[in-house]
Amino acid sequence: MPEKTIPILPCRALQPVLDFYTALGFAVTYQQRSPNPYAVVQRGGIELQFFAMKQYEPAVSVSTCYVLTDDVDGLYQAFRAGLKEAYGRIPTRGLPRVGPLKDMTYGVRQFLVTDPGGNCVRVGQRTGGERHHGPAPEETFARALHFASLLADSKGDPAGAAKVVDRVLGLTDETPTRVQLLQLLVLRADVAARLGDEEAAATALARAAALDLTAAERDQGRDALTRLADLRGSPRP
Repeated sequence: MPEKTIPILPCRALQPVLDFYTALGFAVTYQQRSPNPYAVVQRGGIELQFFAMKQYEPAVSVSTCYVLTDDVDGLYQAFRAGLKEAYGRIPTRGLPRVGPLKDMTYGVRQFLVTDPGGNCVRVGQRTGGERHHGPAPEETFARALHFASLLADSKGDPAGAAKVVDRVLGLTDETPTRVQLLQLLVLRADVAARLGDEEAAATALARAAALDLTAAERDQGRDALTRLADLRGSPRP
């Protein structure tokens, strides 16, 4: 039998976590209430296990795991649909939340899901042979997007990402393409919402929504447009 790794992740209470993963299409295959609260969820080849601790604080959790798939776009759409049905919206901030789908520099296309226990599940599909970060882009706005995305998602530093985006959007001697501007504005709105800066989020969302894109540009920026729609549909917590 080939080896298999199964993450065992913490939470404060099992039921909110199980309800969340049920919304994502997982089945609860085992649940134990005593002597220790413990549960298992499974969706296809993905299995996650959880244990509950009353003193655990989800808001400061650093627990994470990585799920590799051969259909990241399909899982992303399925997860979004399940969350919208369960919550009436797609949660984009706080706990739980789902992040944007992006092509990463280390050869994967991925998105992040954070459950009510604060556990971050990274879901990705390999798109290339490289398994480490390639060189940062040289072009000004592509480079800004690269570093701001890493700060926002990989490092968990939305304030740092906001500074990078604000600096590049303030340039007067260079102009981004419309797709780059869309991506920058959507990322700026995303991190502003996480920081609780509702005014900055609303301003960036309005600017992004007002862009007049061609069909080709909309296709090129489809990930950002999907995130734009999710952010505009997420009310304040």
